[in-house]
Amino acid sequence: MAKTNLTAVLYGVEDLKLEQRPIPDIADTEVLLAIDCVGICGSDVHYLVNGRIGDFILRQPMVIGHEASGVIVKIGAKVKHLKIGDRCGIEPGVPCYICSYCKTGKYNLCPEMKFCATPPYDGNLTHFYKHRGDLCYKLPDHVSMEEGALLEPLSVGVHACSRGGVSLGSLVLITGAGTIGLVTLLVAKSMGAAKVMITDLVQHRLDVAKELGADCTLLITRENKAELLAEKVEILMGSKPDICIDCCGAETTTRLSIFAARSGGCCVIVGMGAAETKIPLANALIREVDIRGVFRYCNDYSTALGLVSSGKIDVKRLITHHFDITETVKAFEIARHGLGNVIKVMIHVQPIDSNNKC
Repeated sequence: MAKTNLTAVLYGVEDLKLEQRPIPDIADTEVLLAIDCVGICGSDVHYLVNGRIGDFILRQPMVIGHEASGVIVKIGAKVKHLKIGDRCGIEPGVPCYICSYCKTGKYNLCPEMKFCATPPYDGNLTHFYKHRGDLCYKLPDHVSMEEGALLEPLSVGVHACSRGGVSLGSLVLITGAGTIGLVTLLVAKSMGAAKVMITDLVQHRLDVAKELGADCTLLITRENKAELLAEKVEILMGSKPDICIDCCGAETTTRLSIFAARSGGCCVIVGMGAAETKIPLANALIREVDIRGVFRYCNDYSTALGLVSSGKIDVKRLITHHFDITETVKAFEIARHGLGNVIKVMIHVQPIDSNNKC
C-alpha cells in the first residue's frame, strides 16, 4: 500500500489545495478504502464559491467530495460482510444509530449525522479514506467504479421519486436537468412513470434528457412567469402532472411545481435554494397539493445499486469530463463554470479503469 495520501482540502472561499495527509487508522466497525473516483457535486462547488450552504458554514479546512467509490484495503474486526479487495460504493452519511430518527428508519434526519464534506466533517477526495463498514456497498463485477460513485446522486433520485409516490402510469414534471434532475428522470421512468417532462435553462441538458428518455422538454428562462410556464406544461403533457419534482430550488421552479401540479397531486422539493422564498401557498392549499421536502436519502443505496446492476438504469451518460486528482482545481473550474457542456465531472484518484472488471 502506498505511503502517500494526497488529499483535496478546501481552506476557504476560492481556496482549494492539494496536500499530503496521514493515512487514517480505523476502528473495529470501519474499513479503510483506497478511493478510486469521486464525482463533483453542486454542493462541493457551492462550498468553494460561497463557503456555506444554509447553516452549514465552512469554519476550518475541510476535505472536499462525497460521491465516491473505493477498494477495501483494511477491515475492522467487527466488519464481516466485506473483504480486502472488494470494490464498494460509499454511502457518505454516518448517523448516530441511537436517536428516534435512526431507530425508526429515518436516519437521514438524524441530528448527529456526520456527512462527508459537510462542515465540520471531512469528505473523501483523498487516496485513503476510512468509513463505517455497513455503509459500504460491494459492487458486482460488471458495475464500474464510476457507476459506484454515481450511486450517491442516484439515491437522491430514488428518494425523491419515493417521496412523491411515483408509480405505474404517473405523469411527472421535473424542473432542472442537472445531475439530480437527470437521475430523477431515470428513476421515474424505471418506476413506471407514463410520461416525464423536464425543464431547464440550457438546451444541451434538455437534449441529454431526451436521450435518457424524457417524453418532452421545455426550455425556460429566469424571467418566465411560473403561472404561464404551468400552462405550457399542461399543453405539452396533455394534462397536469400528478407529481412535480423541483430539482432546482429556485423560486421560479418551486412556484412552477406548485402551479403545474394537478389538484390532489404532489410537489416534491429536492433543490435547496434560498432559506426563505415566496410560494403560492393558497393555491396549493385550496387544491390540496401536497408539498414534501427531500433531504438526501434514506435506505435507498441498495435500491440504487439494484437499478444500476440490473441494467434498468444507465448512469454512465451523465459523466462528461474526467480528471486525475492532481487536476482537481482544474476539474472544479470546469464544473463551476459549466464549460464544455458539462454534466458530471469525475475525478480519478486511481488510474482510470485500474479497478474496473467490466
